[in-house]
This record gives sequence, C-alpha cells and structure tokens, in this order.
Amino acid sequence: MINTLLACATCAKSFEDHTNAIGWSIFLLLGVIVAVITGVGFFMARLIRRGEADLDPELRDDLPTVSSSR
Repeated sequence: MINTLLACATCAKSFEDHTNAIGWSIFLLLGVIVAVITGVGFFMARLIRRGEADLDPELRDDLPTVSSSR
C-alpha cells in the first residue's frame, strides 16, 4: 500500500500487475543518458578539431620539447 502511494504512475502500475516496467524504465533512462553523453563528447571533439584546423600556426602555443642532457 505505501509503495503505491510513494511511486510515480509508471512504477505504481507495475506494483499492481507485476510487470517489468521498473526494469524497462531504468534501461531506457540509461540509454538516454549514454546517448546524451556521447553527443556531448562528439560535439566537444568536433569543436577541438575545428579550432585547431583554423588556428594560424604563428599563434599556436607549442609546448617546448624536453631534451635529456644525460
């Protein structure tokens, strides 16, 4: 009784007829989160590649190479 009062509509229905709605909702939410994180990652990689391609070599800050003097 208390579970159906605290649950959302999807989960409350699964308590009544014992379907697997909770598992599918978690699986769907995981899929959405992975898709969003993947999209953000691809967007950031594209911004980095485009930024480096259009940068004037004269303005590029290259790290100095460390030479070993041993």
